[in-house]
Order: sequence, then C-alpha cells, then structure tokens
Amino acid sequence: MTQAIVSREEWLEARKALLARERDMTHQLDALRAERRRMPWVRIDKPYRFMGPDGEVTLGDLFGTRSQLAIYHFMLTPGSDHLCSGCSFVVDHVDAARQHFEQADLAFAAVSRAPVQRIEEVRRRMGWRFPWLSSDDGDFNYDFGVSFTEEDRAAGRAIYNYGTVIERSPDMFGVSIFVRQDGVLFHSYSTYHRGVELLMGAFNWLDLTPKGRNENGAMSWLRLHDEY
Repeated sequence: MTQAIVSREEWLEARKALLARERDMTHQLDALRAERRRMPWVRIDKPYRFMGPDGEVTLGDLFGTRSQLAIYHFMLTPGSDHLCSGCSFVVDHVDAARQHFEQADLAFAAVSRAPVQRIEEVRRRMGWRFPWLSSDDGDFNYDFGVSFTEEDRAAGRAIYNYGTVIERSPDMFGVSIFVRQDGVLFHSYSTYHRGVELLMGAFNWLDLTPKGRNENGAMSWLRLHDEY
C-alpha cells in the first residue's frame, strides 16, 4: 500500500471531511430503510409446506410466536455435493445475530430444495443451529425467484433479481421477508445478489480498513469456515 503520511492535524481535517460524507450517507440510508418499511405487501394464499428433521411444517409454523419472518434462500441443490461458500458465509453470521433480532419480533429460517438428510449433514458439519427446512419439490423456491426449471432456463424465462436471465444454475440465493397479521401471512420484501451483502457482517469490518475486502476477484479468499 502507498498511502500519504501526514501530521495528526492534517489527518483530523481529512477525517472530519469524510465524516460529513458518512453522516450524509447515513441519513440517505435511514430514508431508504424507511421507504423499504413502507413497501406494499402481497397476501400469501398458497399453503407452502416444508420438511424439517421433526417432520412437515407450514410457512406459518416458521414464525413461532413472532409476527415477522426472514427466510434465507440457501443454494443447496438436490443431487449436488457442492456447498456454496457464499451462502455459508452469509449464514455464519445468523446464529449470533438471531439471539438479538428474535427479541425484536423477527424469526428466521433457511430454506433449500435439498432433502432434509443432506441439510442435516451440512448443518452438523458447519455447527449451525438455526432452523433449516427443505422445500423439496414444492413451489416455494420457484415462486420467490431463486429456483428455475430446466425448461425456463432453456427458454430464457428464468429471471433472477428482477431482471437477470439465468441460463445454467437451477438455484440461486436471496432473502425474503414475511409478516403475519391477524393470522394472515404476507410477503413484504425480497432481495438478491449484492442485496444480501447487508447480512455479511465480516464485510463491514473489512470495509473499515485500508485494504478493504482484500480481494483478487469477488470474495477470492472466501472458504467454508472449516477449510481455512
């Protein structure tokens, strides 16, 4: 690295100038978050069902006693031995965070199309404790834009992240938010691709440093946490 070396007084002047921009960005983010909270909702009428280690559960069951539910769409494809390092990086942050956000009325679950046996195998390996369900061959992943049939991919109809055409991958990743009000379920928000960076807390630490994310290509250093 080749950085300018200055006096403490010059550093303080530069830091205050950056602080003014940081504060402006914080206020812009506050406004964006408020706009996100005002997004309209879509009523969920389809009876989505999932398989867990203790049997079948419904989407409503995943809320527990809470009125909000975050679902991470984890790329774990049936019949594949691949374990996505990016998805794993995201959910490495979950167990520590959910002991706090569950107190603020937010439940969490991960959902994949892989069978329960494969999910439990991965969970044991990685030491994760959060609920993780299989949507199996149901509509859930397809309806929320993270799984795509071979026919749709071949025909150019596999649309991800509100506009990206998927040609090869049967599964992608994302986050969806649901709300339960007066016993009725609603979909309020979904984000995909770089929108999921909001949940990668380690990136926020790296972004404070001169080397930043220290990448040679996107997440070039990233491994499963038991492979470092």
